[in-house]
Amino acid sequence: MQSASINLLSLDRSAMENYFLDMGEKSFRAKQLLQWVYQRKVTRFPEMTDMSKTLRQTLQQNTNLDLPEIVSQQRSTDGTFKWLLKLKDGNCIETVYIPEYERGTLCVSSQVGCGLNCTFCSTARQGFNRNLDVDEIISQVWIANSVLESIGSESIKNKQEKCFVSNVENQRRPVTNVVMMGMGEPLLNFDNVVSAMRLMMDDYSFGLSRRKVTLSTAGMIPAMDQLRQQCPVSLAVSLHAPDNALRDKLVPLNKKYPIGPLLDCCRRYVGENNRRRVTLEYVMLKDINDSPEQARMLAKILSQVPAKVNLIPFNPFPQTRFERSEAETIDRFRDALLAKNIFTVTRTTRGDDIDAACGQLVGDFVDRTSRSRRMQQQTGVFS
Repeated sequence: MQSASINLLSLDRSAMENYFLDMGEKSFRAKQLLQWVYQRKVTRFPEMTDMSKTLRQTLQQNTNLDLPEIVSQQRSTDGTFKWLLKLKDGNCIETVYIPEYERGTLCVSSQVGCGLNCTFCSTARQGFNRNLDVDEIISQVWIANSVLESIGSESIKNKQEKCFVSNVENQRRPVTNVVMMGMGEPLLNFDNVVSAMRLMMDDYSFGLSRRKVTLSTAGMIPAMDQLRQQCPVSLAVSLHAPDNALRDKLVPLNKKYPIGPLLDCCRRYVGENNRRRVTLEYVMLKDINDSPEQARMLAKILSQVPAKVNLIPFNPFPQTRFERSEAETIDRFRDALLAKNIFTVTRTTRGDDIDAACGQLVGDFVDRTSRSRRMQQQTGVFS
Protein backbone atom coordinates (compact mmCIF):
# COMPACT_ATOMS: atom_id res chain seq x y z
CA MET A 1 0.00 0.00 0.00
CA GLN A 2 1.40 3.39 -0.98
CA SER A 3 2.14 5.81 1.85
CA ALA A 4 0.32 9.10 2.21
CA SER A 5 2.07 11.97 0.48
CA ILE A 6 3.24 14.05 3.46
CA ASN A 7 5.65 12.60 6.01
CA LEU A 8 5.26 14.78 9.10
CA LEU A 9 8.79 13.84 10.15
CA SER A 10 9.92 16.14 7.33
CA LEU A 11 8.47 19.24 9.07
CA ASP A 12 10.25 21.25 11.73
CA ARG A 13 8.08 23.08 14.27
CA SER A 14 7.58 26.19 12.14
CA ALA A 15 6.61 24.18 9.07
CA MET A 16 4.34 21.95 11.12
CA GLU A 17 2.58 24.95 12.69
CA ASN A 18 1.89 26.27 9.19
CA TYR A 19 0.60 22.86 8.15
CA PHE A 20 -1.92 22.77 10.98
CA LEU A 21 -2.96 26.39 10.40
CA ASP A 22 -3.64 25.55 6.75
CA MET A 23 -5.89 22.73 8.00
CA GLY A 24 -7.86 25.21 10.09
CA GLU A 25 -6.34 23.91 13.34
CA LYS A 26 -4.53 25.84 16.07
CA SER A 27 -0.76 26.10 15.80
CA PHE A 28 -0.23 24.42 19.20
CA ARG A 29 -1.14 21.12 17.55
CA ALA A 30 2.41 21.11 16.20
CA LYS A 31 3.86 21.02 19.72
CA GLN A 32 1.51 18.19 20.66
CA LEU A 33 2.49 16.11 17.67
CA LEU A 34 6.21 16.75 18.19
CA GLN A 35 5.95 15.55 21.77
CA TRP A 36 4.06 12.42 20.78
CA VAL A 37 6.56 11.50 18.06
CA TYR A 38 9.94 12.51 19.49
CA GLN A 39 9.47 12.35 23.25
CA ARG A 40 6.93 9.55 23.64
CA LYS A 41 8.02 7.61 20.53
CA VAL A 42 4.44 7.31 19.27
CA THR A 43 4.03 7.08 15.48
CA ARG A 44 0.41 5.86 15.35
CA PHE A 45 -2.13 8.67 15.09
CA PRO A 46 -4.95 6.80 16.94
CA GLU A 47 -2.76 6.78 20.08
CA MET A 48 -2.40 10.60 20.15
CA THR A 49 -5.28 10.98 22.56
CA ASP A 50 -5.08 14.73 23.26
CA MET A 51 -6.14 15.40 19.66
CA SER A 52 -9.72 15.08 18.46
CA LYS A 53 -10.77 11.88 16.75
CA THR A 54 -11.59 13.85 13.59
CA LEU A 55 -8.11 15.38 13.47
CA ARG A 56 -6.47 12.01 14.03
CA GLN A 57 -8.49 10.52 11.20
CA THR A 58 -7.55 13.40 8.90
CA LEU A 59 -3.86 12.93 9.71
CA GLN A 60 -4.18 9.19 9.17
CA GLN A 61 -5.68 9.75 5.71
CA ASN A 62 -3.38 12.50 4.47
CA THR A 63 -0.04 12.10 6.20
CA ASN A 64 2.35 9.48 7.52
CA LEU A 65 5.15 9.03 10.02
CA ASP A 66 7.08 6.43 8.08
CA LEU A 67 10.58 5.49 9.25
CA PRO A 68 13.44 3.79 7.38
CA GLU A 69 13.68 0.03 7.77
CA ILE A 70 16.50 -1.36 9.89
CA VAL A 71 18.20 -3.82 7.54
CA SER A 72 20.99 -4.74 9.94
CA GLN A 73 22.36 -3.79 13.34
CA GLN A 74 25.97 -4.44 14.29
CA ARG A 75 27.68 -3.94 17.61
CA SER A 76 31.41 -3.49 18.00
CA THR A 77 33.46 -5.03 20.78
CA ASP A 78 33.87 -1.48 22.16
CA GLY A 79 30.10 -0.94 22.35
CA THR A 80 29.71 1.07 19.14
CA PHE A 81 26.51 0.41 17.18
CA LYS A 82 26.07 0.63 13.42
CA TRP A 83 22.74 0.46 11.60
CA LEU A 84 22.12 -0.08 7.91
CA LEU A 85 18.86 1.72 7.15
CA LYS A 86 16.76 1.14 4.03
CA LEU A 87 15.10 4.27 2.63
CA LYS A 88 11.82 4.61 0.76
CA ASP A 89 13.53 4.33 -2.65
CA GLY A 90 15.48 1.19 -1.73
CA ASN A 91 18.82 2.91 -1.15
CA CYS A 92 20.57 2.27 2.18
CA ILE A 93 22.57 4.53 4.48
CA GLU A 94 24.60 3.89 7.62
CA THR A 95 24.29 5.50 11.06
CA VAL A 96 26.70 5.01 13.98
CA TYR A 97 26.28 5.40 17.74
CA ILE A 98 29.35 5.79 19.98
CA PRO A 99 28.73 5.33 23.72
CA GLU A 100 30.90 6.96 26.34
CA TYR A 101 30.43 7.54 30.06
CA GLU A 102 27.41 9.84 30.51
CA ARG A 103 27.54 10.72 26.83
CA GLY A 104 26.31 9.11 23.62
CA THR A 105 27.22 10.47 20.20
CA LEU A 106 25.27 9.66 17.06
CA CYS A 107 26.99 10.06 13.68
CA VAL A 108 24.24 10.98 11.20
CA SER A 109 24.29 10.78 7.40
CA SER A 110 23.04 13.62 5.19
CA GLN A 111 23.35 12.16 1.69
CA VAL A 112 23.09 8.80 -0.03
CA GLY A 113 26.79 8.56 -0.83
CA CYS A 114 28.82 11.73 -1.12
CA GLY A 115 29.01 14.46 -3.72
CA LEU A 116 32.70 15.12 -3.02
CA ASN A 117 35.71 12.91 -3.72
CA CYS A 118 38.09 13.07 -0.76
CA THR A 119 40.68 10.43 -1.62
CA PHE A 120 41.07 8.88 1.85
CA CYS A 121 37.34 8.32 2.47
CA SER A 122 35.53 5.06 1.74
CA THR A 123 32.18 6.82 1.30
CA ALA A 124 33.58 8.96 -1.52
CA ARG A 125 34.61 5.84 -3.47
CA GLN A 126 30.98 4.73 -3.61
CA GLY A 127 29.83 7.76 -5.59
CA PHE A 128 26.64 9.75 -5.03
CA ASN A 129 22.93 9.10 -5.44
CA ARG A 130 20.89 11.91 -3.82
CA ASN A 131 20.37 14.17 -0.83
CA LEU A 132 18.46 12.83 2.15
CA ASP A 133 15.07 14.34 2.94
CA VAL A 134 14.46 15.91 6.36
CA ASP A 135 12.52 12.87 7.57
CA GLU A 136 15.35 10.56 6.55
CA ILE A 137 17.85 12.61 8.55
CA ILE A 138 15.81 13.04 11.72
CA SER A 139 14.66 9.40 11.58
CA GLN A 140 18.23 8.32 12.29
CA VAL A 141 18.07 10.06 15.67
CA TRP A 142 14.59 8.67 16.37
CA ILE A 143 15.61 5.10 15.53
CA ALA A 144 18.84 5.26 17.55
CA ASN A 145 17.10 6.56 20.66
CA SER A 146 14.28 4.04 20.35
CA VAL A 147 16.51 1.01 19.81
CA LEU A 148 19.02 1.98 22.49
CA GLU A 149 16.37 2.73 25.09
CA SER A 150 14.95 -0.73 24.45
CA ILE A 151 18.37 -2.35 24.83
CA GLY A 152 19.18 -0.29 27.91
CA SER A 153 16.05 -1.52 29.66
CA GLU A 154 17.27 -5.12 29.47
CA SER A 155 19.50 -6.83 32.01
CA ILE A 156 23.06 -6.51 30.69
CA LYS A 157 25.87 -8.48 32.30
CA ASN A 158 28.84 -7.91 29.98
CA LYS A 159 31.38 -5.62 31.67
CA GLN A 160 32.21 -3.98 28.31
CA GLU A 161 28.67 -2.58 28.25
CA LYS A 162 28.85 -0.72 31.57
CA CYS A 163 29.48 2.71 30.05
CA PHE A 164 26.58 2.24 27.64
CA VAL A 165 24.19 1.15 30.40
CA SER A 166 25.29 4.04 32.63
CA ASN A 167 24.62 6.47 29.80
CA VAL A 168 21.16 5.11 29.10
CA GLU A 169 20.16 5.04 32.77
CA ASN A 170 21.55 8.46 33.69
CA GLN A 171 20.50 10.47 30.63
CA ARG A 172 17.04 11.50 29.46
CA ARG A 173 17.77 9.52 26.30
CA PRO A 174 20.82 7.67 24.92
CA VAL A 175 21.72 10.19 22.19
CA THR A 176 23.15 13.23 23.96
CA ASN A 177 25.22 14.54 21.03
CA VAL A 178 24.74 14.49 17.26
CA VAL A 179 27.50 14.91 14.71
CA MET A 180 26.62 15.42 11.06
CA MET A 181 29.67 13.39 10.06
CA GLY A 182 28.10 10.35 8.45
CA MET A 183 27.73 9.75 4.72
CA GLY A 184 27.72 12.91 2.62
CA GLU A 185 28.65 16.60 2.73
CA PRO A 186 25.94 18.21 4.90
CA LEU A 187 26.29 21.69 3.42
CA LEU A 188 25.47 20.34 -0.05
CA ASN A 189 22.06 19.47 1.43
CA PHE A 190 21.76 22.74 3.32
CA ASP A 191 18.01 23.31 3.69
CA ASN A 192 17.14 19.75 4.69
CA VAL A 193 20.07 19.48 7.12
CA VAL A 194 19.23 22.78 8.80
CA SER A 195 15.57 21.80 9.19
CA ALA A 196 16.60 18.46 10.69
CA MET A 197 19.05 20.10 13.10
CA ARG A 198 16.36 22.53 14.21
CA LEU A 199 14.20 19.53 15.03
CA MET A 200 17.05 17.96 17.00
CA MET A 201 17.33 21.14 19.08
CA ASP A 202 13.62 21.82 19.51
CA ASP A 203 12.48 21.63 23.16
CA TYR A 204 9.39 19.70 22.04
CA SER A 205 11.56 17.20 20.16
CA PHE A 206 15.01 15.99 21.31
CA GLY A 207 15.97 19.24 23.05
CA LEU A 208 19.69 19.16 22.21
CA SER A 209 21.68 22.34 22.71
CA ARG A 210 23.57 23.95 19.82
CA ARG A 211 26.91 23.01 21.32
CA LYS A 212 25.83 19.34 21.27
CA VAL A 213 25.00 19.35 17.56
CA THR A 214 28.06 19.48 15.30
CA LEU A 215 28.16 19.83 11.53
CA SER A 216 31.25 18.62 9.71
CA THR A 217 32.13 20.07 6.32
CA ALA A 218 34.94 19.73 3.81
CA GLY A 219 34.94 23.52 3.55
CA MET A 220 31.94 24.91 1.65
CA ILE A 221 32.72 28.55 2.49
CA PRO A 222 29.51 30.29 1.27
CA ALA A 223 27.34 27.69 3.02
CA MET A 224 29.43 27.98 6.20
CA ASP A 225 28.70 31.70 6.27
CA GLN A 226 25.02 30.96 5.68
CA LEU A 227 25.01 28.38 8.47
CA ARG A 228 26.50 30.94 10.87
CA GLN A 229 23.56 33.24 10.19
CA GLN A 230 20.75 30.68 10.16
CA CYS A 231 21.72 27.85 12.51
CA PRO A 232 25.08 28.36 14.27
CA VAL A 233 25.66 24.88 15.63
CA SER A 234 29.13 23.63 16.50
CA LEU A 235 31.34 23.41 13.42
CA ALA A 236 34.00 20.93 12.35
CA VAL A 237 36.08 21.39 9.20
CA SER A 238 37.98 18.64 7.41
CA LEU A 239 41.43 20.18 6.95
CA HIS A 240 43.83 17.21 6.64
CA ALA A 241 46.79 19.17 5.24
CA PRO A 242 48.87 22.24 6.17
CA ASP A 243 49.29 23.52 2.60
CA ASN A 244 47.19 23.88 -0.53
CA ALA A 245 49.31 21.63 -2.75
CA LEU A 246 48.68 18.60 -0.54
CA ARG A 247 45.09 19.48 0.34
CA ASP A 248 44.27 19.80 -3.37
CA LYS A 249 45.05 16.07 -3.61
CA LEU A 250 43.40 14.93 -0.39
CA VAL A 251 40.34 17.20 -0.51
CA PRO A 252 39.83 18.34 -4.12
CA LEU A 253 37.27 20.91 -2.98
CA ASN A 254 40.33 22.88 -1.82
CA LYS A 255 40.91 23.96 -5.42
CA LYS A 256 37.72 26.02 -5.13
CA TYR A 257 37.96 26.96 -1.45
CA PRO A 258 41.66 26.99 -0.43
CA ILE A 259 43.05 26.99 3.08
CA GLY A 260 43.53 30.75 3.57
CA PRO A 261 39.92 31.77 2.80
CA LEU A 262 38.70 28.67 4.65
CA LEU A 263 40.45 29.63 7.88
CA ASP A 264 39.19 33.21 7.47
CA CYS A 265 35.68 31.75 7.30
CA CYS A 266 36.34 29.75 10.48
CA ARG A 267 37.26 33.00 12.25
CA ARG A 268 34.05 34.60 11.01
CA TYR A 269 32.03 31.63 12.22
CA VAL A 270 33.29 31.99 15.77
CA GLY A 271 33.08 35.78 15.67
CA GLU A 272 33.67 37.62 18.93
CA ASN A 273 32.77 34.66 21.14
CA ASN A 274 36.06 33.82 22.83
CA ARG A 275 34.65 30.61 24.28
CA ARG A 276 33.87 29.04 20.90
CA ARG A 277 36.26 27.06 18.74
CA VAL A 278 36.00 25.41 15.36
CA THR A 279 37.18 21.80 15.33
CA LEU A 280 39.70 21.12 12.58
CA GLU A 281 39.81 17.46 11.61
CA TYR A 282 43.14 16.08 10.47
CA VAL A 283 43.34 12.43 9.40
CA MET A 284 46.82 11.01 10.00
CA LEU A 285 48.17 9.38 6.81
CA LYS A 286 51.51 7.62 6.96
CA ASP A 287 54.26 9.48 5.04
CA ILE A 288 51.65 11.82 3.52
CA ASN A 289 50.77 14.52 6.05
CA ASP A 290 52.40 13.43 9.32
CA SER A 291 55.96 14.78 9.27
CA PRO A 292 57.42 17.13 11.94
CA GLU A 293 57.78 19.83 9.28
CA GLN A 294 54.09 19.53 8.40
CA ALA A 295 53.22 19.83 12.09
CA ARG A 296 55.20 23.08 12.25
CA MET A 297 53.48 24.34 9.10
CA LEU A 298 50.09 23.51 10.57
CA ALA A 299 50.88 25.27 13.85
CA LYS A 300 51.93 28.37 11.93
CA ILE A 301 48.76 28.70 9.86
CA LEU A 302 46.58 28.07 12.93
CA SER A 303 48.32 30.52 15.24
CA GLN A 304 45.51 33.09 14.89
CA VAL A 305 42.59 30.68 14.44
CA PRO A 306 40.21 29.91 17.38
CA ALA A 307 40.28 26.19 16.80
CA LYS A 308 41.06 22.84 18.28
CA VAL A 309 42.74 20.17 16.18
CA ASN A 310 41.31 16.66 16.18
CA LEU A 311 43.92 14.15 14.97
CA ILE A 312 42.19 11.11 13.46
CA PRO A 313 44.14 7.88 12.96
CA PHE A 314 43.34 6.75 9.41
CA ASN A 315 40.81 3.93 9.24
CA PRO A 316 41.60 1.57 6.34
CA PHE A 317 39.12 0.20 3.82
CA PRO A 318 39.43 -2.21 0.87
CA GLN A 319 41.64 -1.10 -2.06
CA THR A 320 42.92 2.01 -0.33
CA ARG A 321 46.54 2.99 -0.92
CA PHE A 322 46.79 4.90 2.36
CA GLU A 323 48.13 3.63 5.68
CA ARG A 324 47.63 4.81 9.25
CA SER A 325 50.45 6.79 10.81
CA GLU A 326 52.32 5.03 13.61
CA ALA A 327 51.16 5.83 17.12
CA GLU A 328 54.52 7.40 17.95
CA THR A 329 54.28 9.61 14.87
CA ILE A 330 50.80 10.79 15.86
CA ASP A 331 51.98 11.54 19.40
CA ARG A 332 54.95 13.51 18.08
CA PHE A 333 52.68 15.47 15.73
CA ARG A 334 50.27 16.23 18.57
CA ASP A 335 53.06 17.32 20.91
CA ALA A 336 54.48 19.67 18.26
CA LEU A 337 51.11 21.43 18.01
CA LEU A 338 50.64 21.56 21.77
CA ALA A 339 54.08 23.13 22.11
CA LYS A 340 52.79 26.02 19.96
CA ASN A 341 49.67 26.38 22.11
CA ILE A 342 47.40 24.74 19.53
CA PHE A 343 44.79 22.78 21.49
CA THR A 344 45.09 19.26 20.06
CA VAL A 345 43.60 15.85 20.86
CA THR A 346 43.92 12.45 19.23
CA ARG A 347 40.60 10.81 18.52
CA THR A 348 40.22 7.27 19.82
CA THR A 349 39.26 4.92 17.01
CA ARG A 350 35.87 3.34 17.69
CA GLY A 351 33.92 0.68 15.83
CA ASP A 352 36.61 -0.19 13.28
CA ASP A 353 35.92 -3.93 13.68
CA ILE A 354 32.45 -3.35 12.14
CA ASP A 355 33.62 -0.68 9.64
CA ALA A 356 31.88 2.02 11.68
CA ALA A 357 34.91 4.26 12.20
CA CYS A 358 35.47 7.66 10.63
CA GLY A 359 35.72 7.41 6.82
CA GLN A 360 34.47 3.82 6.62
CA LEU A 361 30.72 4.28 6.05
CA VAL A 362 29.47 3.07 2.67
CA GLY A 363 25.79 2.11 2.81
CA ASP A 364 24.23 0.35 -0.19
CA PHE A 365 23.02 2.40 -3.13
CA VAL A 366 23.16 3.03 -6.86
CA ASP A 367 25.84 5.54 -7.86
CA ARG A 368 24.31 8.13 -10.20
CA THR A 369 27.75 9.40 -11.18
CA SER A 370 30.82 7.73 -12.64
CA ARG A 371 32.77 8.61 -9.49
CA SER A 372 33.19 5.15 -8.01
CA ARG A 373 34.58 3.74 -11.24
CA ARG A 374 36.95 6.68 -11.71
CA MET A 375 38.26 6.52 -8.15
CA GLN A 376 38.83 2.79 -8.31
CA GLN A 377 40.91 3.31 -11.43
CA GLN A 378 43.09 6.08 -9.96
CA THR A 379 46.62 5.08 -9.01
CA GLY A 380 49.87 6.80 -8.25
CA VAL A 381 48.41 10.12 -7.10
CA PHE A 382 50.98 10.36 -4.30
CA SER A 383 53.82 8.45 -5.98
